[in-house]
Amino acid sequence: MSATRTASMSPLICWSCRERALGPHFCSNCGKIQQLPRDVDYFAFFGLPRKLWIEGAELEKKFLQLSWQLHPDNFVHATEREKDLSLERSSQLNDAYRTLREPVSRVEYLLAIEGARKEGEQKQQAPPELLEEVFGLNESLDELREAKAGGGDLSALKTRLEAAENNFQEKLAEVDEQLQGIAREWDAALDNNVENVARNKLMARMNDLLNRRSYIRNLVRNVAAELTG
Repeated sequence: MSATRTASMSPLICWSCRERALGPHFCSNCGKIQQLPRDVDYFAFFGLPRKLWIEGAELEKKFLQLSWQLHPDNFVHATEREKDLSLERSSQLNDAYRTLREPVSRVEYLLAIEGARKEGEQKQQAPPELLEEVFGLNESLDELREAKAGGGDLSALKTRLEAAENNFQEKLAEVDEQLQGIAREWDAALDNNVENVARNKLMARMNDLLNRRSYIRNLVRNVAAELTG
């Protein structure tokens, strides 16, 4: 896989005029909207390489431009096939934009299309270095539930849980910062055409961080739910 792999590199023959189209969306010869090849991912949809740093303003600009070009209103008098393709492409565009505009979902998507996203039991287990804190948190949650059921004083327990929630929010921010750091390493690796083994190691590290992030995020949600319930 090359850092410059985009949809424009996939050979595409126009379904209407049978000429070779240069881009993934419209035929450069007759202008007809095209059926996307199966290998066009969300990055290629926007004409981007599979890199993790994306300029938000530039992505939004591409999104708005494609939204206008692909909008069904532009195909009111077109053939049924073009109308169907417009609806399909507009839906794909929205999905692609929602996925790529957020750094974490961008990493998740990259690992998914690279076949490197592995979830499972590890996501449900507390990271070893957090075991003691998680144990204490669960004890506090149990005490809060018992106090609610028995009509006891909740103020001290809530204060303790709010402190724990803030602590795990900080850990979540640390994970996000680590993800951003590895994302920069990934982009540099692509720019320098490093070997697959090194890229696979980077993806494995990102996968581990995503699982850690998922676990901590669930903890935070559980605490927030108990505090507001």
